[in-house]
Amino acid sequence: QIQLVESGGGLVQAGGSLRLSCVASRVTFSRYAMGWFRQAPGKEREFVSAIDFTGDNTKYADSVKGRFFVTRDDAKNTVYLQMNNLKPEDTGVYYCASEYWGVGPRTEAVAYDSWGKGTQVPVSS
Repeated sequence: QIQLVESGGGLVQAGGSLRLSCVASRVTFSRYAMGWFRQAPGKEREFVSAIDFTGDNTKYADSVKGRFFVTRDDAKNTVYLQMNNLKPEDTGVYYCASEYWGVGPRTEAVAYDSWGKGTQVPVSS
């Protein structure tokens, strides 16, 4: 059973940057497509970004295109989300998720098998 642990969140001012990490344990990481989702207070969880198991294909929500970048390092069992030019509307809890042998990258939350517990990203104006 894959275990996912996110880190890298924290308070940041608008215009700033953060890099989130998600480390997977107990698995052959290269067999997993990975996704990032977020949930703002009082709102539903929404798709942010995803990367397939090869690392060659990625997807982004329109709201983050050109500002956020997803990468993976299979040697470290880690997927990253580089977030630049952060805006107050980026505030939320960010979750990583995995899809075993997923054809990915997928935008639907239901496609993912396992989830981390999330990391908080508050963006102040």
